[in-house]
Amino acid sequence: MTNTILVVGSLAYDDVQTPFERRRNVLGGAACYFSFASSLYAPVRLVGVVGDDFEQSDIDRVARKGVDVSGIERRPGRSFHWSGRYDYELGSAETLATDLGVFATWRPEVPEAFRDSDLVFLANIHPEIQLEVLEQIRQPKLVALDSMNLWIDTQRDALARVMSRVDIVSLNEGEVRQFGRTFSVLRGAREILALGPRALIVKRGEYGAVLFTETGSFWAPAFPLEKIQDPTGAGDSFAGGFLGYLATCETPDDAHLRRAVIHGVVCASFAVERFSVEGIEALTRDRAAERYRALRDLVTIGAEAVAEDDPFAAVTR
Repeated sequence: MTNTILVVGSLAYDDVQTPFERRRNVLGGAACYFSFASSLYAPVRLVGVVGDDFEQSDIDRVARKGVDVSGIERRPGRSFHWSGRYDYELGSAETLATDLGVFATWRPEVPEAFRDSDLVFLANIHPEIQLEVLEQIRQPKLVALDSMNLWIDTQRDALARVMSRVDIVSLNEGEVRQFGRTFSVLRGAREILALGPRALIVKRGEYGAVLFTETGSFWAPAFPLEKIQDPTGAGDSFAGGFLGYLATCETPDDAHLRRAVIHGVVCASFAVERFSVEGIEALTRDRAAERYRALRDLVTIGAEAVAEDDPFAAVTR
């Protein structure tokens, strides 16, 4: 039986500028990207908030993927709106404007029917709110969270508390260094793992992602792409693929976590090929499976190949 996934996070409208194109009021938000990706693998339940200006047709787009959107609240006011710009490097966005709208005062109320969810993704929201959400979930099998530099700066203690209660933490390289107060990603990773999570995902943009656990680490490169349109939502799409795959596993072990990283990279690669959620929304299981196999072959040498081409074999015999 496939597990259910609960995501709690933002639905938004974005204004995005890249060196190639500019789009206004396109569908975005962490919960949207995550839901489109994870729904390829398992049933998804979404908890979020939108304002009067949020089009029902955009909620319907998410629902058409089989996502249960009954946890979306509609409140008087403006929806979350973000404006950002990328240069040719496309590694990170310059935020031009952020209007939280109704998201600013939102305290998530998880519907009773969602409280038995098996896997939970706490998207990037205030860590105290993440803790409140955890209190509403009965007995999740696995919980993952995403965060950002703002909360490390202003809510470090609260963030450490929520990290200690989840299984997987997802941050980018700069955030790991910032949390660990160190230049070393490895030292920062060790400090985060010491709080209690089973694994840390370090997002590296065009260089892929690294999985850290107590037993070791695993690196997966980004899928090589000829064209990137819009990097917005790559991290949340990664999380959707990562947790989506784990939802198909009865008792995920470290080998499953490594495979999940590959699934996450695959979903992120489709997300960045088109603007807004268009790339991840159009993704099918067949296309994801094809790219998964291609990336797996790219990073796998194989035991026989290693044995045949080991320059140290003669030395160690």
